[in-house]
Amino acid sequence: MIKLLLPAALAVLAGIASAQAQTFPTRPGTVIVPFAAGGPADITGRLAAEIFSKAFGQQFVVENIGGAGGATGTTRAARAAPDGYTLALGHMGTHAAAVALTPNLAYKPDTDFEPIGLMSTQPVILATRKGFPANSLKEFVTYAKANQSKLNMAHAGIGSVSHTTCLLMHHEIGIKTTMVPFTGTAPVLNAMLGEQVDYVCDPILGPAGHIRAGTLKGLAIATDKRHALLPDVPTSAEGGLPGWQAAPFYAIFAPKGTPQAVIDRLSDALDKGLDDETVRKRLSDLGAVITEKKDRGPKPLAAMVKSEMDRLIPILKSAATQ
Repeated sequence: MIKLLLPAALAVLAGIASAQAQTFPTRPGTVIVPFAAGGPADITGRLAAEIFSKAFGQQFVVENIGGAGGATGTTRAARAAPDGYTLALGHMGTHAAAVALTPNLAYKPDTDFEPIGLMSTQPVILATRKGFPANSLKEFVTYAKANQSKLNMAHAGIGSVSHTTCLLMHHEIGIKTTMVPFTGTAPVLNAMLGEQVDYVCDPILGPAGHIRAGTLKGLAIATDKRHALLPDVPTSAEGGLPGWQAAPFYAIFAPKGTPQAVIDRLSDALDKGLDDETVRKRLSDLGAVITEKKDRGPKPLAAMVKSEMDRLIPILKSAATQ
């Protein structure tokens, strides 16, 4: 009799779980941004929270948990209850590069999360303090090779986008400079403005306003085309470094084990939100390239994480030990 009742009981429980998922959410939720407020990850995460709040009629708020290049907050998200009420903003650093650069990383990007969907990519730009001697990428390369022991590069923590993409650039140039960690890209830019550090490799969103104002210098954008936000800044190929290409992805993840019906609701809300003209304008104004329709959803994001891990881990392990 017990054997006969067990399948029926499991079916009832599954039905209850499915019904609960279909009514999700019934209370407020959180989007963990694993960096300080004010940087590209924070702004993108806040936009995601707004999308979910509008879609569901329940408030989703951002919680900034910085530290360890994004690993601290991302670990917290991975260990959260898998119910859809705690999400994470992740990117190339937290969900690919950190595997190569963070010792004893407490999570596995490809197995400890349920992918929700890609939001955008952010082209990376090489920016220097205003008083830096070089005025172009070619001049930077020449100067860096001759003075690498004197230079310091600012970044938002080991494994962050600003750390990872500069390592890729260093690998291409063949240099090793002093790397100065901060808790996020906003503090990095403050240090740059104060002439306390020499340069940063950062998504275009952060430095763009300062470059337009003339308080920072933009030497190159790490893409094959110039960007409309800073049309006067040459590409890395124009500057003689075509191998340096960097446009990190920004995406939303849930803890492993989150019910599929909840994943589907979150993914659908994010997809529809990215079609909203107001959202699209805000992202475009920030310099982001919005994810195309065919590349949204859990499957493309899972594929992106795997491909970025495969691409970056060998290079970064080599660059980090040079």
